[in-house]
Amino acid sequence: MDAQFWHDRWHRREIGFHREDVNPFLIRFLPQLHLSKGDTVFLPLCGKTRDIAYLLAQGLQVKGVELSETAVRELFEELAVIPEVTEEAPFIVYRAEGLCVYVGDFFALQSEHLTAAAAIYDRAALVALPRDMRRNYTAHLQHICRTAPQLLVTYTYDQTAIDGPPFSIDSAEVSEHYGQHYQITKLDELEVEGGMKGKVPSREAVYLLNHG
Repeated sequence: MDAQFWHDRWHRREIGFHREDVNPFLIRFLPQLHLSKGDTVFLPLCGKTRDIAYLLAQGLQVKGVELSETAVRELFEELAVIPEVTEEAPFIVYRAEGLCVYVGDFFALQSEHLTAAAAIYDRAALVALPRDMRRNYTAHLQHICRTAPQLLVTYTYDQTAIDGPPFSIDSAEVSEHYGQHYQITKLDELEVEGGMKGKVPSREAVYLLNHG
């Protein structure tokens, strides 16, 4: 899986991974991050998720990174906001009040891009990556975000029945990636209505990760 895979998905409008509502887990469990108004939440591989509008409405700042500029343009259009767009190699950066999105490779982000990040919300990043990329992703995320707490959303289903993304990630793998440095709490787990891609039973889980 490479960058072109995601560019092609957006070009062909194969964006079934994009949901039209705010994730209910975010609404229920955002308070678990103990954020104050004005704090910054980082969303890796953010796409044009409606969760961003929800976070902004709570008085929070949002930083994101996204490979597809198409997704980012549509995000700002749907927010009815005209961004300031600058080129800050290796990224193109879209900014508006309370919102900053880096267009480019997640692995090019450095800690200085995210010095203000008080928390991470990963609804669509870890599950978007095949297993051989997930270890590098989680290592880099911990490097650039230091001790920031995280809300993490995952799915479990029979991976032999259908291909990801989104990929199936169980509790053992979450611990494999984060257990050394984080206290991991599974906050809830629910059946996915209609199953994964309408084909196989699936469950959606949400975890709270606190450093220490």
